Amino acid sequence: MNSNKIKFYLAAAGLLFFGYSCNDYLDKEYDISMSEDQVFGSKENTQGFLANIYTNLPDVFAGYTDGQFLGASRDCMTDNAISYWDVHYYHAVLTDGYSASNHPLLGFWQNNLSGIRKANQFLKNVKAEVVGNTERADDDSKLFERYTSEAKLLRAIFHFSIVCWFGDAPIIAEDENGVPVVFDLGAPEAMNMSRTNAADALKWIADQCDLVKDDLPFRYSNETENWGRVNGAAAYALKSRALLYRASKLHNPANNTEYWGEAAQAARDFISKNNGQSVPYALYSTGNTGNDYYQCFVTNPVYNNEYILCRSVWRTYDIELFLAPCGFTGTVTSTGRTNPTQNLVDCYETINGLPIDQDNTYDPQNPYANRDPRLEQTILHQGSMWGDVQQEERRAVDVSQPGGADYQALHGGTLTGYYTKKFLTNMSFKSPSAPNHSCPIFRYGEILLNAAEAVNEAEGPANAYQYINDLRARVGMPPCASMTQEQLRDRIRNERRIELCFEDHRFFDERRWMIFEGQSASAEVGLPYYKQYYNLYGVAVTTPDNPVYTYVAAQKHPTRTFNSPKNYFFPLPNDEVKRAPNLKQNPGWEL
Repeated sequence: MNSNKIKFYLAAAGLLFFGYSCNDYLDKEYDISMSEDQVFGSKENTQGFLANIYTNLPDVFAGYTDGQFLGASRDCMTDNAISYWDVHYYHAVLTDGYSASNHPLLGFWQNNLSGIRKANQFLKNVKAEVVGNTERADDDSKLFERYTSEAKLLRAIFHFSIVCWFGDAPIIAEDENGVPVVFDLGAPEAMNMSRTNAADALKWIADQCDLVKDDLPFRYSNETENWGRVNGAAAYALKSRALLYRASKLHNPANNTEYWGEAAQAARDFISKNNGQSVPYALYSTGNTGNDYYQCFVTNPVYNNEYILCRSVWRTYDIELFLAPCGFTGTVTSTGRTNPTQNLVDCYETINGLPIDQDNTYDPQNPYANRDPRLEQTILHQGSMWGDVQQEERRAVDVSQPGGADYQALHGGTLTGYYTKKFLTNMSFKSPSAPNHSCPIFRYGEILLNAAEAVNEAEGPANAYQYINDLRARVGMPPCASMTQEQLRDRIRNERRIELCFEDHRFFDERRWMIFEGQSASAEVGLPYYKQYYNLYGVAVTTPDNPVYTYVAAQKHPTRTFNSPKNYFFPLPNDEVKRAPNLKQNPGWEL
């Protein structure tokens, strides 16, 4: 590294143009042309450097800054949804139509390495005598220790992201002398290192969480000012997720139950620590089972006790433009490019708590009646009421073919008969506002699902019901009971799919469970749609005054491509492997 100047990637910082940080701490900036002595010799500049590391955190909404190529949910790379827009990069993932040298989503590699490098620069250079380390009674107590713990946790999050997307990961932390490793950007061959097995990397990430989880406040006393800043709860949450992934089939093919036990304990540790807080994290609930789940994702996240960590708050109507049905127009016009599949819609149980194929009250010609309330709170379908009342825009969604107002237009429409309601604020298109949006990196609902899954695998159903039933109670669904371990496993996976949809979980869950193995596009035909992973479906609606529903293959990518083991992970960018061949390319991606 050039010791006289600070150098690092700033691509992710551009996202701040579309959003804003809700706290003074993360708003700090500094001149990147300054020397290291200038940066780390000043408390304000040191804080600015730390704040900049946060720009590398994952953000579900990042793609909406690029409507042409990424303006849809990343669930469009899964069986949950399809992107309407032909040139979106997500299509290439569904079809295995890209290589190690030509897919922009491989930028996850550089973004996370950049974050790791910045975190190590900070840890190597931060000075206690500059930032202070005085014990106080507020959030600024022992700042040097606090800041180093933040940087270590951020570094662990970036390593976790690499494991998720790329599998085996280089562990870039401290050298044999305990000095944080900062590779010279002018000598990329310096990173010519072997990667650590993914399971071992996940354990290392969990251990890093243990180093800091009790050094950081579990929650900050002034969360309005410190919102978006990692805390002890985020460390407990990351440990829970990392150990859950480590215990899953993809990384635990021998099904070592000790791994499941460790994952179960990590989730329980979060819950136990949380229960001891004066203001604990909790499911967003006002008692309105028909709307609380939806409100969780559109209410100001700064005051939402379910959100543990987010990348940022976005104040923009871009998300409305890319999610709302295409017929809503005025000063601005929606394009509605994230189209949920029939596969996802059919995951929602009947109000009796049964899968639709196991409940004879389900009527495919009245398909949305008497269903899990989360269906109406997540997905817009034929007849859904939407639109701003005050501006007289409220009406029934019409996806009927061929001329329904919300079926298809030049720049947007639906390929499945559905649109995404989750995260969608009901703003006026005649007089648009800029609503607040934020998608959690960690939220309390996920912790309950982590606990349910891990406890069921480690101990069986009896001790696992409570966690999944808390989520079901929020929406008024019957509790799970009297199931075998396998039956509860299926319900937990289904619960996870609908509870966490469009939050960047499904892509990884599909793979860690290895649901593609033993199944093929031809063999799964005839199974209920929610049990099909290769074939994607939608609904064709005709005669809108008296709708007729015909369930058909999705209009685009009716069949996904998944090559095993190739498609379990993205390839490393080919140029990186050329420069550092010891990293080795992922199987199936060699050029």
